[in-house]
Amino acid sequence: MLNYNKLAVVTLAAFIGFQAPVFAEEKTDAVVAKVGDVEIHQSDLDLAISNLDPQLAQLSDEQKRVAALSGAIDMKLLAKSATDEKLDQTPEYKARMEQIGERELHNAYFKKHVVDVVTPEEVKARYEKEIADLPKQEEVRARHILVKTEDEAKAVIADLDAGKDFATLAKEKSSDPSKSEGGDLGYFGKGRMVPEFEAAAFALEKGTYTKAPVKSQFGYHVIFVEDKRIAPPPAFEQVEPQVRQLVMRDMYLELLDAAKQETKVEIVDEAMKKAYDEANK
Repeated sequence: MLNYNKLAVVTLAAFIGFQAPVFAEEKTDAVVAKVGDVEIHQSDLDLAISNLDPQLAQLSDEQKRVAALSGAIDMKLLAKSATDEKLDQTPEYKARMEQIGERELHNAYFKKHVVDVVTPEEVKARYEKEIADLPKQEEVRARHILVKTEDEAKAVIADLDAGKDFATLAKEKSSDPSKSEGGDLGYFGKGRMVPEFEAAAFALEKGTYTKAPVKSQFGYHVIFVEDKRIAPPPAFEQVEPQVRQLVMRDMYLELLDAAKQETKVEIVDEAMKKAYDEANK
């Protein structure tokens, strides 16, 4: 049950939330802590939370806030000590800050001209292009019965020749875990099965079974091909993030090409120039 102080806080919070929007906007970047005369705002905390180590992702939201605040306070404390010692005036510090500033400008430009402008239509169009360019790959849907000896496999084939149901025989005689599913292995493409099994399965016509046992490292197989098809492409929703990355990569390269047209890039070191040119082909 809430005590009086907690109830007062909740009531006050509800009252503030009911005020006019102008009042609420004034509080959007509240001060959450002070380190000497330096204020830590909610926006500082939000930024710190976004930069937390991925290993802390399992923490609760409140634990993340505390971890971020602790890190922000530690940073402010030692930053003040470093400033007192004039470490911000060293050539090393200034060079480092220049590099960090350029990286942030690079990221801001990339966000403005790539991340923020990619449209769903562009991503969908790129998906359709990639799908159209995919090589066609055949798949088979097969069942099999796995036994230890060649004679057992021949007996299974004799039962099939006599008209017995493949799935029923698989449940009765197969030693493979797929026996509970009537030997069903689902659809698979080339490269998924051991070579002997794959060769036999892809050689069969739809609706037929092997007339001789197929030997592999696992034993002897009798294989039945239920269906053949061209492998369907992955659904758009399944690969949308990867396709978006492709679109952004191409837009990024276009930005770089345009920038290189405007600004000459000269690499003085011949070995580095050769390596750079090779990497950027």
